[in-house]
Amino acid sequence: MKSYDIVIVGGGPAGLAAAISATNAGCGSCLILERDRELGGILNQCIHNGFGLHTFKEELTGPEYASRYIERAMELGIEYRLGTMVIDISKDLVVTAINREDGCFTIPAKAVILAMGCRERPRGALNIPGYRPAGIFSAGTAQRLVNMEGYLPGKKIVILGSGDIGLIMARRMTLEGASVECVAELMPYSGGLKRNIVQCLDDYGIPLLLSHTVTDIAGRDRVEGVTIAQVDEHMKPVAGTEVYYECDTLMLSTGLIPENELSRAAGVEMNPVTNGPLVSETFETSIPGIFACGNVLHVHDLVDFVSEEAQSAGRYAAEHVRHNTGEKTAEPVTVSAHGGARYTVPNTVNVKKINAPLTIRFRVDNVYKDAGIDVYLDDERVLHLKKRILAPGEMEQVTLRKEWLQSKQDLRNIRVCVERE
Repeated sequence: MKSYDIVIVGGGPAGLAAAISATNAGCGSCLILERDRELGGILNQCIHNGFGLHTFKEELTGPEYASRYIERAMELGIEYRLGTMVIDISKDLVVTAINREDGCFTIPAKAVILAMGCRERPRGALNIPGYRPAGIFSAGTAQRLVNMEGYLPGKKIVILGSGDIGLIMARRMTLEGASVECVAELMPYSGGLKRNIVQCLDDYGIPLLLSHTVTDIAGRDRVEGVTIAQVDEHMKPVAGTEVYYECDTLMLSTGLIPENELSRAAGVEMNPVTNGPLVSETFETSIPGIFACGNVLHVHDLVDFVSEEAQSAGRYAAEHVRHNTGEKTAEPVTVSAHGGARYTVPNTVNVKKINAPLTIRFRVDNVYKDAGIDVYLDDERVLHLKKRILAPGEMEQVTLRKEWLQSKQDLRNIRVCVERE
């Protein structure tokens, strides 16, 4: 196999945006490796609208959003291989992959961009008692069955978890003629966007049971019903609150996990909070020349932010290919989360290399009303934003001017804090 300047693992919205950005930034050769049978990733099964409001200033469906990036990639002549599984990335940037046509092969690269996306948390991680009957689906699998394969998973549905895919599938199943009995959520708040709660549950009269979980699944061959109980502040079921719901299908929307088996095998340092790589302001991981963006880095709520992040990663990867000298850079500044902030992206910043405003993205760990977002450069507060409400289901971001960062002598830490007003 010939070598490439940049190899991108994943042909979804992050991989496509990164490839286009890298090519526009002067990258000589770029290759996308996608394990599915077509480009576009998860967007191909997201036939609902609501995509592209930030990027294109109009409302698009998932396939429409993906097609704009695919068409642009084709116009630029970006190479791609479908049905190709990457099985290893070495520290010297040799990518090993396998497909039907070429068998097992290796591709030397000058930079690698990780854009593998994320997967759903399975039932096995939830410790729900009961047998293993048919009729238990992750919400994403059910979405693919309905929207792409033309199958209806069931007619009487209970959904566990209020992630965005679960909320959207509650509406989708209702429109297909199924009855959605309820959506149960373990936490005292929803994990999805507020607009999805309103448009997918409230508009269709579907109840959302906060601080509830499934404690038992009835049925041996097929799901016959589930028992749902309220949970206390320790997330333990409260005796006497059990309610039995007759149903033939249980959908799970209990969180997304970044696909980072390749990253870990390559030796990339990981963030235990996000389960994604630790990255600098250029989205470069702990291994020089390996970059990460999109849901493999941290789970996003809007695909527009995935594309924006991937565009930056692609541009920085192209700069790395052109200008990498192997010289050691100055000691980076640490970016850390405090108070109600759970994590930050990026995790480190090389202040001397910043040539544009720095965007820091993060999520909060609870619902906060009338809160403030504060950013400190060491002990000096440089930014204070008042927020009426902050919720874990919606990603937040702050932007720091490069002048603030570069005027601070011997800067050691950038702190992002969420505090009640």
